[in-house]
Order: sequence, then C-alpha cells, then structure tokens
Amino acid sequence: MNEERYFQDIDWEEMWEATLQTLYMTGISVVATFILGILLGMLLFLTSKGNIWENRPVNIVISTIVNIFRSIPFIILIVLLIPFTMFLVKSMIGENAALPALIIGAAPFYARMVEIGLREIDKGVIEAAKSMGATTGTIIWKVLLPESMPALVSGITVTAIALVGYTAMAGVIGAGGLGNLAYLEGFQRNQNDVTLIATIIILIIVFVIQFIGDIITSKLDKR
Repeated sequence: MNEERYFQDIDWEEMWEATLQTLYMTGISVVATFILGILLGMLLFLTSKGNIWENRPVNIVISTIVNIFRSIPFIILIVLLIPFTMFLVKSMIGENAALPALIIGAAPFYARMVEIGLREIDKGVIEAAKSMGATTGTIIWKVLLPESMPALVSGITVTAIALVGYTAMAGVIGAGGLGNLAYLEGFQRNQNDVTLIATIIILIIVFVIQFIGDIITSKLDKR
C-alpha cells in the first residue's frame, strides 16, 4: 500500500496529539464519573423504600436531578453548561473545557447503573450484616460495594465507551481530540482519509476499553 497516495492529507503528529487529547478527556471524565456516579447511585439506593436511609422526598429530588441530566442530549448539554464551564475553566474551547459537560452528562447515567447493581444484591446479606450490629458505613464498605463490584465495573465500562463518543461530539464545538480533528480537518476540508483514520483510532480505543472491562468484570464475578 502506498501510504503517501492513500493518506496524503494526514499529519500523523497532529493525529497523535488529537488521540492523546481524546484519551485525556476520557480518562479524567471516567474517574470523576466513577466517583460521582457511585455517590449518586448509593444515595438513590439507600434513600429508596425499605432501605437504611429511606427518605421519599430526598429520593425524589435526587432521582429527578439524575433523570433530567441523563435525558438532555449531550450536544445540547454542552451549550447549556457554557456559563458554568466559563466560570470553572475560564474558556469554552479545549479539552479542559469539555470536562464539566462530560462528567455532568455521564455521572447520572452511571448512577442509575450503580443503583441497579445495588438492587441486585441479596437482601438477606444486608439483613445479616444488620443483625450482627454492622454500622451503615460498614454495610456500605463491606457489603454493598464488594457485592456489587462486578456490576459497577461493567457499568463504568459501558459509560466509558459512551464517554469516548461524547468526546467526539464535544470536538465538533472545539474541545479538541479526534472528533475535533475529524470534523475540522476531515469533514470541513473534505479530507476523507483524516476522518477514516480518526474513526479507526476511536474504534480501537473503544475495543480496548471493552476488553479491559470484560477481563476485570470476569475476575471480580465469582458466580
């Protein structure tokens, strides 16, 4: 294959830089989403009917916030959050400017997965811990999180893949990364080889995330 003939429009240094930007946005937002999503999902579970902190008003408020933010299309969410982003990072362009929207868009989505994972735990295990005098903190750290860990890892794997897609969308409005490169250099300048290579790299990132997530989940799942 003649590389110069088929990939003549590609600046490989620029492609590598865009790949690093995509990995940066995905990595930071996955870590933040994992922490925030577990907190929100845990609150949703614990304040629901029949659980340790049962509180219907609080549960309704948290549930409503989660439902609103996970229902807003990501590209619209970025625009809505521009004032908040400007306040936080003093810019609406670049990979750091995309992080607030990435995290706020993904955390509610992951929180619901966390809640579902917690609901799958055998209630008998929780009741047994209570009967032995375990505190709420002990139940959370020694029962809920360990028992639901395979579901939590599986959920964050799905969310991480969604975040890769979000970074590509964020690139369209100047966040940087492979989406930005594919849109500005590939689509707007009609350089199809740039779009093709950027897409292939995004697919490779997705496959690697899924592969790692599957391995970790299978090692954690003892059933």
